[in-house]
Amino acid sequence: MPDSSLVPERQLVFSPTLASTIGLEEAILLQHLQQLCDHQRADVRGGYAWFTAERDYLLSTLPFWCAEDLHRVSRNLADKGILLIESPPLLSAATLVFALNEQVQSNVTPPPQATAPAAPTRRSAGLLPAHWSPSEDLLQLMSLNHSIPRQFALDQLEDFTFYWRERGETSHAWENKFRQHVVSLWRRHQQHEAEAFRTPTAALDNEWRPSQDAMEIMDRAGIAEDFIAQAIPEFILYWRERGTNPKELNSKFIQHIRIQWAKYTSSMEHSTEPKRMHEQWQPSRDVFDILQLSHIDHTFAQSLLPEFIVYWRDSNQAQTSWNSKFIQHVKYHWAKRHQLAQAGGKHKHEGQPGSGTTGRTRDRSLEQDLTDTSWAK
Repeated sequence: MPDSSLVPERQLVFSPTLASTIGLEEAILLQHLQQLCDHQRADVRGGYAWFTAERDYLLSTLPFWCAEDLHRVSRNLADKGILLIESPPLLSAATLVFALNEQVQSNVTPPPQATAPAAPTRRSAGLLPAHWSPSEDLLQLMSLNHSIPRQFALDQLEDFTFYWRERGETSHAWENKFRQHVVSLWRRHQQHEAEAFRTPTAALDNEWRPSQDAMEIMDRAGIAEDFIAQAIPEFILYWRERGTNPKELNSKFIQHIRIQWAKYTSSMEHSTEPKRMHEQWQPSRDVFDILQLSHIDHTFAQSLLPEFIVYWRDSNQAQTSWNSKFIQHVKYHWAKRHQLAQAGGKHKHEGQPGSGTTGRTRDRSLEQDLTDTSWAK
């Protein structure tokens, strides 16, 4: 910004034609440097007029750029063969030592130009020299922008030189070609290193089995080992038909088994399929809770269980819910017991033979007691 508002800041002028040729940012910096050349004495060396520009001065006169922008745009001009740079990158250097890529006569300072210069003549394309090597600036640039070690870049030089000299092609910017070559190889090198740390995917064939760790996890979850073994062929078939193996086979298998085990146990607990009575059958805890709500003694209900099991095993019938059947059985006998107790307190026994609902045991015949299966209905 200017120190005084009475003096306007200097305007930047650039050629639209030049901007369309080499880029807008490149045209602005090139013509700004050209204006600096008009007020400096050139140091003619090697057929080029060399000039020096302070980085702080460039940042103050081009306030819309930072040091990284100046470095990037100046390197673009160098890669295009328009600008020659001797100084280190502007990210660390305090000055920019540069020359336009135009041959000049020795000890002759380029005359001032009142109008915008035409696009500089590009350096003619040439073959890659036999002993060509990248500049130190390029090596630092690749290290800063791509984290490419200096030695890695130099290791690619021999192959790069051999390849392009064999092809016999010419180029205006061998450094730019070398940068692209090294960056591509560096990315491939990083990808190979990342793949080296990946765990190889196990082959999914008929011999595949879950790892010992996976088996321990499923065992701690209470999943039966036989159930796991029976599920392995189905798991293998599923993934083989999909054509791709999951990267985490053991994790996928554990997830698969947990889902299948939950479905299996749920179907076993709440099955609607009729089943026969088995010898070791026991009513669930919910049965005794329900009977307790009806004020039926637990010991009384438990005493009826052997007779209940024997009867239904001998009948060879199937029921969808043996718990419900047992509740009915216990309630029937509990009511019958109370009816007998009430009848026993009377002086006159009114129980009719064959009724099976009232009267004491001695009021019924032995045949009636032995053939009474009304509680099972």
